[in-house]
Amino acid sequence: MASGLPLRHPAQGFNASQQLIKSDRGGMLTMSDDNVMMKQIVGTHAPDGREIDVKPLLHLVEDILKRATLQIDTTLTAYAELEDKTHDQVNFASMLNALSYTIDRISCEIAYKALGGTDAHATTVSIFNILASYSWDAKLVLTMAAFALNYGEFWLLAQIYSSNQLAKSMAILKQLPSIMGNLGPLKARFDSLNNVIKLMMDVTRCVVEFKDLPTSYISQEVPALSTAIAHIPTAVYWTLRSVVACAAQITAITTMGHEFSVSTTEAWELSTLAHKLNNILEHLRKQLAACYEYIDEKRNVETFQMLKNLFEMIHIDNMKVLRALIYAKDDIQPLIDGSSKKRVHLDVLRRKNVLLLISSLDILNDELSILEQIYNESRQHGARLDSQYELVWVPIMDHSVQWSDTVNEKFKSMQSSMPWFTVYHPSVIEKPVIRFIKEVWHYRNKPILVVLDPQGKLVCPNALHMMWIWGSNAFPFTSSREESLWREETWRLELLVNGIDPVILNWIKEGKYIFLYGGDDIEWVRKFTNNARAVAQAARIPLEMVYVGKSSKREKTRRLMATITAEKLSYIWEDLTMIWFFWTRIESMLYSKIQLGKLDDHDPMMQEIKKLLSYDREGGWAVLSNGSNVVVNGHSTTILPTLVEYELWKDQVPVKGFDLALEDHHRTIHGVSHPCCRFDFPMTMGRIPGTMKCPECNRAMEKFSTFLCCHDEVIPDVLFQ
Repeated sequence: MASGLPLRHPAQGFNASQQLIKSDRGGMLTMSDDNVMMKQIVGTHAPDGREIDVKPLLHLVEDILKRATLQIDTTLTAYAELEDKTHDQVNFASMLNALSYTIDRISCEIAYKALGGTDAHATTVSIFNILASYSWDAKLVLTMAAFALNYGEFWLLAQIYSSNQLAKSMAILKQLPSIMGNLGPLKARFDSLNNVIKLMMDVTRCVVEFKDLPTSYISQEVPALSTAIAHIPTAVYWTLRSVVACAAQITAITTMGHEFSVSTTEAWELSTLAHKLNNILEHLRKQLAACYEYIDEKRNVETFQMLKNLFEMIHIDNMKVLRALIYAKDDIQPLIDGSSKKRVHLDVLRRKNVLLLISSLDILNDELSILEQIYNESRQHGARLDSQYELVWVPIMDHSVQWSDTVNEKFKSMQSSMPWFTVYHPSVIEKPVIRFIKEVWHYRNKPILVVLDPQGKLVCPNALHMMWIWGSNAFPFTSSREESLWREETWRLELLVNGIDPVILNWIKEGKYIFLYGGDDIEWVRKFTNNARAVAQAARIPLEMVYVGKSSKREKTRRLMATITAEKLSYIWEDLTMIWFFWTRIESMLYSKIQLGKLDDHDPMMQEIKKLLSYDREGGWAVLSNGSNVVVNGHSTTILPTLVEYELWKDQVPVKGFDLALEDHHRTIHGVSHPCCRFDFPMTMGRIPGTMKCPECNRAMEKFSTFLCCHDEVIPDVLFQ
């Protein structure tokens, strides 16, 4: 249990009462009277320093008042069994023994003054004098306990007198049969009483909550708490004043029986007290919410720093790290096993390589489809890989976003489709963990695949790039493995198409010339394919062509593919997922180099990859290979003229060979054309390079901020006039 905050002697309580009295439309006292009154109340406060845990007694009072109401008010909150609330029976009994005299004394004071018709304020002051040595929260709870003693006795007799002879005899003395037999006229009065009692309990709980705020996270210098503390004496006064008023009403009913009639003044008093208590409660709850928000922020900062420190330590296994990231407690099973669809504990991941797939609910079906294919292929390797790594989906949702039925259905649908482990619910992932993932792991709503080794050490901040490029061959998906794979790689056609289409791999084996080409201009496609076919026939080389679309404009690509098929211009990939994967792999090659910090390391292979990505942004392009070897990688403005001008360089073919002759002529045209280079990095990409060098001229590129709205349809020119 968090240590409590002492409520300091509140000289500032005088000003606090002014704010509350201003909102009291009825106004039982003028503002000047209220100031005088609160000075008198604060003058009675002389705490002796005793700390009393009043919560067990408060739970007992709640139970009595809940059961004592004429009609159980469902807004009073459903409470657990009383035994659970006062589980430390020995200490509770000891506390009651110490406080019972004070409770009885207050109970008698209230009953006596109610019978004598003493002024309500005077009675309230007398209670404050009895409770002078207690803290403000204890004053409230002890007075509520005294009220519950009287009120509970009244209703206990009312509820059992018909079945218990002793209770019946006592009830007759209190005129209860007469009262219960004429409840109709009194029902409105009891409803008003129950409303005020509920407000008294709500204020009491609120004040006790302030006392229990953890001092390790919040101090009285925090404005929300200092404001609340200044108002607490006023809140306590009006709650005790309401107790006195309610007790007077009950006493009047029991002494006058069914002849009791409610005067306009008494009805107005309860109504005004309810209004005042409601204003007080709203104000305190507002400050309490601000305090909890402050505490949560402090705890979140602490947890965030703990996470950062955790990844700088050495661990014997990965459990401490996984518990900190996913779920730290043992009260629920935080994962769902994708194969059995059953809830499981984090222990299933102990001492394994763990891949955390971190994404929102907007992860693309294409991404999930390819990832599932790679995951299933890795499982087919049996013991070599199966027991060595596990994949876990960590869904990231903004905690401020309302969790609707539509969102829930989408989440459940995605979760049920995944064959790997998934976090049971996005709410399991706490705010500081989300902050850590965003700030330290550079998550920007675009999926990342974070790799932790069996000891929980971060070995790759995002393995999605290498998984798209090399699949399961990238295991164990560490940054060092990524560097090793790049050292083994060469600029060849397999790098671009591996794992996508076996037809092209067969063409490579057969030693054919292959044109990969893309773009969204059908006229250019017609000219390019017709000229390429004519050159191949003239040069007598076996040529195949495949259209691989664009990295964007999916619908326009689909329509262009239909035209290519209808006119038999070339081979196409009918499955758009293959086109998505092709471009995702190319982009992943760039992102992989960025992540490794080797974007501009004068790697010729990387220069060609950057050209290809740039050409895709700036029109059409084509890559020609002779089997596996790439002959030329050109923009639409250079590759088409090279083919059109075949007559100018065909004489060089017998001398240099077709490959070198084409390459030399393309270089000549390229030297004149100089197409622009451009790269677009979405803000959702976690690591955006600060600078880039042009793959064509090796100079530093200019940097722009771009606002883009992509449409497959052409935007009418009238919009720009």
